[in-house]
Amino acid sequence: MQETAIAAARTLRLRPPPSAAPAPRTRAVLGRRRVLVVPVLLTLVLGLWGIRRGDAVWHDEAVTIGLASRDLPDLWQTLGRVDAVHGLYYLLMHSLFDALGTDVLVLRLPSVLATAAAASGVAMLAVRLAGPRAGLCAGTVFAVLPGVQQYAQEGRSYALVCALVVWATYALVRAVERGRRSMWAAYVGLLLAACWLHEFAVLAVAAHALFVPRARRRAFAASAVSVAVGLSPLVLVSMRQSSQVGWLDATQSVEYVRFSLMVGTALAAAAVAGARRRTRTAREGRLVALGLGLFLAPTGLLMLLSLAKPLYLDRYVVYGAAGLALLLGAAFNRALRLRKGVRAGAVVAAVVACAMVVPTALELRTSASRSDDMTALAATLRETTRPDDGVVYLSVKRRAWELADSRPVAGVDLARARGPAASHSLYGTEVTPDELRARMLAHYRIVAVDSPPGVTVEDDAMARVKRNTLADHFNACSVRTTDGSVITVYARPGHC
Repeated sequence: MQETAIAAARTLRLRPPPSAAPAPRTRAVLGRRRVLVVPVLLTLVLGLWGIRRGDAVWHDEAVTIGLASRDLPDLWQTLGRVDAVHGLYYLLMHSLFDALGTDVLVLRLPSVLATAAAASGVAMLAVRLAGPRAGLCAGTVFAVLPGVQQYAQEGRSYALVCALVVWATYALVRAVERGRRSMWAAYVGLLLAACWLHEFAVLAVAAHALFVPRARRRAFAASAVSVAVGLSPLVLVSMRQSSQVGWLDATQSVEYVRFSLMVGTALAAAAVAGARRRTRTAREGRLVALGLGLFLAPTGLLMLLSLAKPLYLDRYVVYGAAGLALLLGAAFNRALRLRKGVRAGAVVAAVVACAMVVPTALELRTSASRSDDMTALAATLRETTRPDDGVVYLSVKRRAWELADSRPVAGVDLARARGPAASHSLYGTEVTPDELRARMLAHYRIVAVDSPPGVTVEDDAMARVKRNTLADHFNACSVRTTDGSVITVYARPGHC
C-alpha cells in the first residue's frame, strides 16, 4: 500500500501543471507557423488584388489558353513541333481548364498560389538559417518585390518554377545539415520538376554549388548529375525548337545597368547582414552565401550566355528574387539588433521602400502593364474590319489573339493556309509568297496588323511580300494603335 502511494506521488510530480509552457520543440513549431502567416497572407492578398486586370490577356497568356485548351492528342502533336519547354505546364493547365473552365481567374490563380508557396519557402529558409524574425522579414520582402508581384498574376509557369526552386533550396539546406538520403532525393525531385516546367531553372544548380560545403560535395555532385540526366530528354527536344527564341534581341545595356544596380543593393544587404562578425552565427553566414548565390548566379550566367546567343529575359530567372529577399530580410533583421538609432533608421528605410513600390504595384494591375494586350487587339480588329476586307499580319505573332478568343473577326486572313489547331502550331501556316501577293492584289482594302516600332519582326520572303505589296499598290488610310499592336487600314489609290 505504501509503495503504491509513493509511485502515485512520483507520477504526479512528473506531470507538468496545466499552466506550464509548451516544450521547446512545440514552441519552435508554433513560432515557425506564426512566421509563415504574414508572408503567405500578404502574398495572397497582393496576388488576388486586381488579378483580372480588366480581363486583358497578353501574348504569352493567350498561348497558354490556346494550347492548354486543345485535346490531349492535339496538344501532344503540337509539343512535338513547338513550345515543348512549356509542355508540362500546358498539361497542368489543361487539367485545370477541364475541371474549372477557361477563365482569366483560373488562368492566373495557380501563379498566385505558387507565389504564396514560394514566400513560405523563403521564410522557412531564413528561419532555419537566421531565426524567426529574419524569416518574417525575408518572406515579407519577397511578397512585395515588384517582379514577384508581376509574375504572381500571369498565366505562365514562372511562379511555379520559383516555388519549386525555393523549396528545392530548402531541401538542399536540410540535406547539407543532416546528410539524409531522403532530403537529397527531395532536392533532386523538386529541382527536376522546376526544370521540366522551364529549363533555365537548372541554373539554380550553380547557386547551390556555391553554398554546399566540402563535406557534402560528393552527394551534391551526384544530385546535380541526376537532375541533368532527368532533364536531358527535354533538352534534346527543345534544341530542335530553338528557333522559338530567335525573336529575342541582344540584351540591352539598360538591362545590364539595372542588374548592376540590383547587385549593388544585394551586396549592401549582404554587408549589413554579415556585419559584426563576433556576433554573427555560422548559419547567418551561410544565409548570406546562399542569398548572394541564388540572386547573382542564375541571372549572371544567363546574361553571359546571351553574349553569344540572345537568351535573357528576367522572367526566366525570376526565382533569383528569393535570394535578394533572403539578403534584405537578413539585413533588416541585423539592423533591428543594433542601437535604437539604427533600428529607427531601418524602419524608416523599410517604410520608404514600400512607399516607392506602391506606384509600380498599382501600374502592374492595369491592362496596359504587360508588353501587349491581345484582348484589346481583338476588339480593335472587330471595330475596324469589314466583311469584304483582307487582313494581313505583318507580324505573325499578332495572330495570338485567336488563341484566347474564339469569336471570329470580319474579313479574310489572306496569308493563312491552315489554322493553329489543324497545323499543330501556334499561329497556323501560310501560303506561298506568290499566292499571297495574288490574294492581296484581289482586294481593294486591307487591314494590316503589325508590332510597334522597335520590336523585332520577321524578315523573310513572306514578310517582304506583305510589306512590298502594300507599299507598291496601296495607300495607308488610317492607323490605330493598341497596347503592343499597330492596325493600319490600306486601300487602293482613290479608295480610302
